[in-house]
Amino acid sequence: MIPIKPALPEPGAPRSPATAALQYLQPGSLNLTALPPLSLYIHWPWCVRKCPYCDFNSHESSGPVPEQAYLDALRADLEQSLPLIWGRKVHTVFIGGGTPSLISAAGLDRLLADVRMLLPLDLNAEITMEANPGTFEAEKFKSFRASGVNRLSIGIQSFNGEHLRALGRIHDEREALRAVEIAHANFDNFNLDLMYALPGQTLAQARQDIDTALAFAPPHLSLYHLTMEPNTVFAKYPPQLPSDDDSADIQDMIAGAMAGGGYQHYEVSAYARPGRRARHNLNYWEFGDYLGIGAGAHSKLSFPHRVLRQARFKQPASFMEAAIKGNPVHEEREIGRDEMGFEFMLNLLRLTEGFDPNLFGQRTGLSINAIEQALNAAEAKGLLYRDFKVIRPTELGQRFLNDLQEMFLSE
Repeated sequence: MIPIKPALPEPGAPRSPATAALQYLQPGSLNLTALPPLSLYIHWPWCVRKCPYCDFNSHESSGPVPEQAYLDALRADLEQSLPLIWGRKVHTVFIGGGTPSLISAAGLDRLLADVRMLLPLDLNAEITMEANPGTFEAEKFKSFRASGVNRLSIGIQSFNGEHLRALGRIHDEREALRAVEIAHANFDNFNLDLMYALPGQTLAQARQDIDTALAFAPPHLSLYHLTMEPNTVFAKYPPQLPSDDDSADIQDMIAGAMAGGGYQHYEVSAYARPGRRARHNLNYWEFGDYLGIGAGAHSKLSFPHRVLRQARFKQPASFMEAAIKGNPVHEEREIGRDEMGFEFMLNLLRLTEGFDPNLFGQRTGLSINAIEQALNAAEAKGLLYRDFKVIRPTELGQRFLNDLQEMFLSE
């Protein structure tokens, strides 16, 4: 018997949250024995200035942002989403953007109070806020900590003033250093974002950035190769970047420096001291569930017989209007059986240590045999290692990760 796929509502159309929840609990094409861990993502869409490399849903604020109206919309969005996650504990919260550190101390306090009031938040929940060094004020960040933020993710990108200007950042090298000092004084858990292979960057300059970061002994570092994303200023007007060979030399330097500093390289771009891995991001990479609220936020939510993806309206004004009217969801669809293997492997293959093969069935509701052909092909090419305990990319597979991931598209 072929299960009937329930019709999805029209995007933006008001609907009863309870009716929506019942709709997704109907029999479907999957059979999940248990639901994965659940995280909450909250999007703050405004920033001071759009960076030329940025493809995130961020909007320059030409004047005062409607903070209270946006917080009202976030609460409405969360309230309307509750029937989809009834009874599920939230293990991590991530406030991203945009530049969420632009929010007032009182606004952040209200936001987290609403979250605690409406959700069963784990007592040891990791609550992360992204922060831009150009918005750091010591007293404000003390207030953020008092309100419940227990982890910062700081967008340093570089400690070199010339490179910061090339990246269009609003902070300079002194503000970058000051931001890390304030974070170090108020938070025992924080991440530094750095980029490499920057316009005109030499190996020595990249090494100086890494050495400066390591001098602060951050619990976590995210190190990203600058890429030209579509629909960005850099994509339209590409700067002169280091050659592939020079970029490879920088990557080799980073690997040695991070290992020498006692950091574990556990994901493509993520390095952590023992016990300091980013729990929120790990839930993404392990194909866990997340509810995303706010302008342009995405959700992935599992039910016993289906996995649902959602996207909110991207423009802040459209999102706020839709949320207050009853449904901020702009796009909604189920992940099909034929897509599930690729969606899972797209995330899990980012983990350098790999994953337990049993996790595939737990997260997708399918047998590992569904991707057997691609697993065999990847193993034959030396891109993948597997046994009964683990499936993981080889060193070659990590180097050609996009090619490895794409092998699961046809499954």
